[in-house]
Amino acid sequence: MDFELSQSQREIQRAARDFARGEFDKELALDLDRTHEFPKPIWKKAAQLGFIGIHFPEEYSGQGLGLLENIIVADEFCARDSSIGSAVVFASFGSECVLRFGSEELKKKYLPPVAEGQMLSAGAFTEPDHGSDITFMDTTAVRDGNHWVINGTKTFITNGGLAGFYVVLCQTDPDSHPSHRGMSMFLVEADQQGVTATDLGDKMGIHTMATAEINFKEVRVPQSHLIGREGRGFYQVLEFFDESRILVAAQALGIAQGAFDRAVAYVKDREQFGRKIAQFQATQHKLADMATKIELARLITYKAAWNFDQGRIDPRLTSMAKMYAARCAVEIADEAIQLLGGYGYITEYEVERFYRDAKITEIYEGTKEIQKNTIASAIVGKLK
Repeated sequence: MDFELSQSQREIQRAARDFARGEFDKELALDLDRTHEFPKPIWKKAAQLGFIGIHFPEEYSGQGLGLLENIIVADEFCARDSSIGSAVVFASFGSECVLRFGSEELKKKYLPPVAEGQMLSAGAFTEPDHGSDITFMDTTAVRDGNHWVINGTKTFITNGGLAGFYVVLCQTDPDSHPSHRGMSMFLVEADQQGVTATDLGDKMGIHTMATAEINFKEVRVPQSHLIGREGRGFYQVLEFFDESRILVAAQALGIAQGAFDRAVAYVKDREQFGRKIAQFQATQHKLADMATKIELARLITYKAAWNFDQGRIDPRLTSMAKMYAARCAVEIADEAIQLLGGYGYITEYEVERFYRDAKITEIYEGTKEIQKNTIASAIVGKLK
């Protein structure tokens, strides 16, 4: 792999950085964190400039670029602000399922509104009783003529209540053994009769991102809204995770970088015992460790994205990137608070919010324990 970004990728990086600097206002971010509001005007501006759906083909209003370009944007956005950046980065969450597996009809109808900032999307996979275990689904879809009737509940749904549509994983063959071989994926419009969203309430972090429980009661969707092949839903979700986990890694990477940048600025300015804090060797060693972790996280995250764009899908590497970058974000945000001392605990100094926003990256899209399972499985292989 060539570890240097191309000229066009560097231009995207600069454009994303300039946009974030111009639009991600600190006071606005603090305000949105307090009010738990989605940054709608910024999301729409980002879409107008082509940052949303940058990895969609041009015929679906995208830029025709790859996952690497998408995570470059995510990295820059989240480094500038962990909350606004995360909300904008995941505005198109779940739409990749339509892009990778959906019919041409579904792609033409639903992808352009996402890329153009007219509609948010959401993936609805997690269930209240199963959490990270998606090998079992209580949500069912039963065929009724040319329609499917969906019943069930999904929880911890990012963009839930705001999205224009949900990509929903359902059990379509209850007699299949194992059960995950009888799962299928459907596109369900959010305003469909029988679809209700309930906000999950206050969260530790990511306050600008809606998180809801979605209930489906006798929801009828046409056969044309089946995404991919019947009975392949579970495998399609696994492929989607190979992409989405790299995006989470980029989110975590950006958060780590943002917390680090604020810590460096503080210790270079703050004086204690007659010296700048940055002059103490203990501080310098902490910064050296933090910088090294970020560099390693960036290398593995960018490598995972580059491999994905080359068609080399590696669940092991994807899980390593997600697990390591997430841990990096939590540790560096924690250390940033420590370097700022009491000020690190104050909202105005931002790093406490970066810490709160970092922790979720170890949880969603598969906990760190799930990532270890994937990595270990690739190492050990099948044992008789």
